[in-house]
Amino acid sequence: MTATFTYAKFIDLPRIVEIYNQTIASRMVTADLEPVTVADRRDWFNAFTPNRRPIWKIIFNNQIVGWISLEDFYGRAAYCHTAEISLYIDQQFRHHGFGQQALNFIATQLVRLDIDTIVSFIFGHNLPSLGLFKKNGFEVWGHLPEVAELDGQRRDLDILGRRYR
Repeated sequence: MTATFTYAKFIDLPRIVEIYNQTIASRMVTADLEPVTVADRRDWFNAFTPNRRPIWKIIFNNQIVGWISLEDFYGRAAYCHTAEISLYIDQQFRHHGFGQQALNFIATQLVRLDIDTIVSFIFGHNLPSLGLFKKNGFEVWGHLPEVAELDGQRRDLDILGRRYR
């Protein structure tokens, strides 16, 4: 199962939102507690640019099975070579290697984007994501104990990072 990666276009936003919303009920991936709408995500999506901070759709068998993005980290000029990564896979296509392929793909794009450091924010109980990122050389750079409340349960947030150059 080999994926291809192409820049997402605004027409893809409903599918991107659909995939994102699939993760909310699990309380493992996102701190959003209610589904988001396309309108909610319009400005967020429009902030992505192919030459600086892209969002790619993950394509398999001519359908979008996930998406991966690189966003500004912390929004200050001194962090211009650092990006926050987000990776979401449709629930029907998880555990088929698309996450690994996405991380491999991202690594090939970093020089062009002038990025040398990637950070990811992952809940401490999200063992599949922690495993994937750690397998790819990411290390825990920060641990925020019990900073999120999901359905009355306090959850930790780990900050994972990797330097590529």
